[in-house]
Amino acid sequence: MERIHKIWEHPLYREQFQALQEAEADRIFCRHTLEHFLDVARIACIQNLESDAGLPKVLIYAAALLHDIGRYKQLLLGIPHEKAGAALAEQIMKECGFSREETEIVCLAILRHRDHPSPQITTASNTCFADGTSPADSSDALSRLLYRADKLSRNCFSCPASEECNWHADKKNLRISI
Repeated sequence: MERIHKIWEHPLYREQFQALQEAEADRIFCRHTLEHFLDVARIACIQNLESDAGLPKVLIYAAALLHDIGRYKQLLLGIPHEKAGAALAEQIMKECGFSREETEIVCLAILRHRDHPSPQITTASNTCFADGTSPADSSDALSRLLYRADKLSRNCFSCPASEECNWHADKKNLRISI
């Protein structure tokens, strides 16, 4: 998982991450911290195993670390964070040794990680592009994993700011789920 650590150490990632931490320092709602990113990765890995989606762990961790990295650009410039995040992810992943196909899968998943109202996870082959799977197939499975893990990582059921949160009730994690 050396490439995952390279993402964490990448200067552009660190710059955007630090700017986001400073921008959200006084935020009363869920923050986009390293703990959130790693929680999403771990939950998505568990879901990947339980659903037999067969996605490589390195792509799950890359997507989880990068899925909200565009939040600072959203706060600063109004760019939707999934679009800003995908653009940042493309540059960062390329410079961290990911292949074009791996980068495409993760970037497409980041672009769509907010669009899956259904928690259903589509099945991918055991490795990307084996048995005729396409980047879109793998990215769809990955975006569904991200969507669900992102929601499950939030402890809305115990949040002191829950009453003020503008998330729709069907997106909130209102109970401990296993």
